[in-house]
Amino acid sequence: MPTIFVSHGAPTLVTDRGRTPDFLRALSQALPRPSAILCVSAHWETEQPMLTSSPAPPTIHDFFGFPQELYTLHYAAPGDPALALRAQTLLTAAGLHASLHPQRGLDHGAWVPLLLAFPQADIPVVQLSVQPQRDAAHHFALGRALRPLRDAGVLILASGGATHNLREFRGQAINTAPPDYVLAFDAWLTAAITRGDAAELLDYPAHAPHALRNHPTPEHFLPLLVALGAADSAVGRALHEGFNYGILSMAAYAWDN
Repeated sequence: MPTIFVSHGAPTLVTDRGRTPDFLRALSQALPRPSAILCVSAHWETEQPMLTSSPAPPTIHDFFGFPQELYTLHYAAPGDPALALRAQTLLTAAGLHASLHPQRGLDHGAWVPLLLAFPQADIPVVQLSVQPQRDAAHHFALGRALRPLRDAGVLILASGGATHNLREFRGQAINTAPPDYVLAFDAWLTAAITRGDAAELLDYPAHAPHALRNHPTPEHFLPLLVALGAADSAVGRALHEGFNYGILSMAAYAWDN
């Protein structure tokens, strides 16, 4: 299986019309059918890596002030306790202490893109947390440890945001043109991924233009580094590009090797 990073944007992505929802709806048609999905979401932050191990993870509506319709949506995919245990074993063997969470469900960083890409909800899903207090190398190591899952048909789907500075959201329309600082970071990211420059990606605050302005907190960039770590080759390809609300790049990438 490839390893994939998608930008999930706002929860309203599931009801929006536009290029990004259309891209996600078509995504599963471009992939072999996964045996399971391990989803790394920017919206589950823990001190140490954790994995959902519920056989029926609930849908978490972890947002406020959005249209009521969104709170009625549920993603009823089964969990996969055996996969969660296998992933925990791989992480532990790599020296990365990980634990299982038998009650936690899927937050919107997971179920929003999954509802669009795999609407039948018939593929088992396990979610992995991120550790924003840990560095980029830690998240790359998470991906590297989980690499063998791909050989078992598991899709590693990282969900975050190519850019994510909500501090500069000022009620823009969804089709607001992106400012120069967002365009510059987005272009740098695509160039670094397509040429396979893992060193730059791992040290993105030092190399990316306007890195901290686009990511004042790191949690939406860290899933990308897990996806990168799970690849055999750092050379990836762009799957999708676009912008929402001016400040959010909706870029998506895949690593096939």
